[in-house]
Amino acid sequence: MMLTLLKAKLHRAHVTETDLHYEGSISIDIDLLEKSGILPNEQVDVLNVNTGARFTTYAIEAPRGSRTFGINGAAARLAQRGDPIIVIAYAQMDASEAKAHKPSVVLLNEFNEVIG
Repeated sequence: MMLTLLKAKLHRAHVTETDLHYEGSISIDIDLLEKSGILPNEQVDVLNVNTGARFTTYAIEAPRGSRTFGINGAAARLAQRGDPIIVIAYAQMDASEAKAHKPSVVLLNEFNEVIG
């Protein structure tokens, strides 16, 4: 049996930009992708803390050091600049792997700086 567990979480990031006319995805500073272990093009869920909106998309790289969290494409209707969000990636593993698994959780402040 395969189980789906939390792989990585960027907790309480803040949206820096939205672009309705971009092809889609969420742009995330490559430094923060690397810190969390989320890969470019990996499927992620995005949870908007202000509105409760949840959507699935994929991560793309934003410039290193930019602290960007950009909501692109149709999902841009689900967030506004400044909204706190949670970005979650999952991994599938068998029960024995799951027992030893420790997810990566990166806590951010309102400036998308790592605080924990």
